[in-house]
Amino acid sequence: MLANVLIGLVALLHVYFLVLEMFLWDKPFGRRTFGLTPEFASASKALAANQGLYNGFLAAGLLWGLSLGIEGASVKLFFLACVVVAGVYGALTVNRKIFFVQSVPAIAALAALYWG
Repeated sequence: MLANVLIGLVALLHVYFLVLEMFLWDKPFGRRTFGLTPEFASASKALAANQGLYNGFLAAGLLWGLSLGIEGASVKLFFLACVVVAGVYGALTVNRKIFFVQSVPAIAALAALYWG
């Protein structure tokens, strides 16, 4: 039960990332969230939307795994591992904070899935 709650939270986080990156990137809230200038936000809007789409795929995979119930354990494991890898890569290449926002919740969900 705890694993599914944590997986649901990770999925919701990635839906939030999708909205931020696809729809709010160049808006005041999105620029403030990511610390962007209007010029940079405008110039990188298409790249951010692409990144947001990938976050949507991660959310969809996690929700798919949840919809499968106990039979979805391998799907949940795969998509949580993808989230962890994406967060580690983001932390190494963009900002260390990404590890804590993206990878740590997924690692907690993985631990709960393993021990549950």
